Amino acid sequence: MFHSSLAKIFEPVKLNMTVPDVVCCPDSHYRRVIYGLGPYIADYPEQVALSGVVQNWCPKCLNNRKNLDGDGELLLRCRHHTDLVVQELPHAHLWHEYGIIQEVMPFTNDFPRADIHELLSPDILHQIIKGTFKDHLVDWVEQYLLLTHRASDAAEIMDDINRRIAAVAPFAGLQRFPEGRGFKQWTGDDSKALMKVCHVYLPTISGHVPQDVVRAFSAFLDFCYIVRRDTLTEDDLTQLQDALSRFHQYRKIFKTTGVVLNFSYPRQHSLSHYSLMIQLFGAPNGLCSSITESKHIKAVKGPWRRDFEARGMLRGSCLSDALRALRESNGELLDNSTDEDEDNNDAPQARPDRLRLNEPQNQTAEGDLVDIVDGPTVQAHVELAAAPVPGRSPDVPALMLNLDLPTLPTLIQQFLHDQLHIDNDEPPEFDPATAPTYMGRVPVFSSAAASFYAPSDLSGTGGMNDCVFVSMNDEVSCGLDGLAIARVLRFLGFNYWMKYLGCAVIRWFSYITDSRDPDTGMYLVAPSTNDDGTPDVSIIHIDCIFRAAHLIPLYGSNFLPRAITLHDSYNVFRAFYVNKYADHHAFEVA
Repeated sequence: MFHSSLAKIFEPVKLNMTVPDVVCCPDSHYRRVIYGLGPYIADYPEQVALSGVVQNWCPKCLNNRKNLDGDGELLLRCRHHTDLVVQELPHAHLWHEYGIIQEVMPFTNDFPRADIHELLSPDILHQIIKGTFKDHLVDWVEQYLLLTHRASDAAEIMDDINRRIAAVAPFAGLQRFPEGRGFKQWTGDDSKALMKVCHVYLPTISGHVPQDVVRAFSAFLDFCYIVRRDTLTEDDLTQLQDALSRFHQYRKIFKTTGVVLNFSYPRQHSLSHYSLMIQLFGAPNGLCSSITESKHIKAVKGPWRRDFEARGMLRGSCLSDALRALRESNGELLDNSTDEDEDNNDAPQARPDRLRLNEPQNQTAEGDLVDIVDGPTVQAHVELAAAPVPGRSPDVPALMLNLDLPTLPTLIQQFLHDQLHIDNDEPPEFDPATAPTYMGRVPVFSSAAASFYAPSDLSGTGGMNDCVFVSMNDEVSCGLDGLAIARVLRFLGFNYWMKYLGCAVIRWFSYITDSRDPDTGMYLVAPSTNDDGTPDVSIIHIDCIFRAAHLIPLYGSNFLPRAITLHDSYNVFRAFYVNKYADHHAFEVA
């Protein structure tokens, strides 16, 4: 019935799949057009139903279900081979040796140049995010801990991982999990958020699991972020295949430790087909079942919830009334009992026209918030908040006391000196005795916003109020191609000589090594100090800031004290990862 219905739906265009149809194109020219069936977006259960393949077999290749990631080359399924073996082999042989359901005839067989095995497109949501990441890797880590530790010790380690997750500093656009990863039900948005904030998982398990487990996560996340680029080149496909090879190499730790017997998981195996499918259909960022799911939420779930909410069904009143009636029928309620909710006229009433401040109004295809900013595709542009903090315009001495920074007047002198000689190729040396001074009022801003061109994300802004990437000149050696890391202590803005100067008081971080950490694939930094041991603090122009940065503590193998919260993250730890998985733009630059 399913395949017959699909064939009937596409029947009106079947004729013009072989006979040209004369069509008026958007440029007002008439052209002869030949139609064809394009990629089919579906999750795994629907893919096997569409292709007539047995459950737990791959709908795209002939690898045996017991060894989907075999050592040899992938032999792809095709319509002609399937038709041939169906004609020649008995039902049992087809089922057990080829994973083919003899009775199912794919609807694509009714149309020319259509092969369902080839038309099945990548499904990032179910194959990568919900499948490999959530259902496999995260669960495998928990199983590993239970296998290699006593139950009480494993529970203690998982509690520590949860505390580490909750203690990570917040970052714009990344969902927080105050209770760690042990929430009752995973949703698509939760899974994507947890993958994006790999700082919530990848660095938090480091020190509690073997090195290869951390490297497996790192390789997998590299695969995820490469595959979701807006455009993919041949070099990108090479990087993609390298990440997949590293993932296959390091995931063996789960087999050697007895967590899994084999890696015959269809959704995880589908990663092996991504390179070919990208060559067939282009970047899979636009081909994902989350697109149709988001439309389903908007067209079906949203109206359904509004209708049920209007009837009071989502507030539990119907269930409460039913339970009350049941108790009354059983004589459990006294005759003089009253409904407190009905008698309490002061209780707040739900208003259907209320302003829902916490509900997202715009979402991407995967449920993320959208804040698309039209404008030129500049690499980055930073602006201070629209207005300073009310009542926060102290003079320099007061700000010096507030920051506990005795060198603030000298830092302002250095900043003004640099700004006055910004166009001078050979500026004079800074001399506090002759440099300009400023002791007036300095408005304080709570935050700044960075706008940047990020084609792989449907958003182009990111608020920042903590750590940043700072663009350095060629003379300064930095691990990230001229990008230094700093923590913003205050955003300031003031007028000097009829010129408005937006700036930031920052504390520098230094790179611990010149290369990435071999396990996590991220750079390591530490707060920088002067020769006398005082924090290395400077004032820089706002234009020197490239974008916000996110730092993740290097937890090590010690357990995290319960008293440490996210507010302590940047203050109590001595080393940090530079989180390249904060978003797609950060992945490209970090």
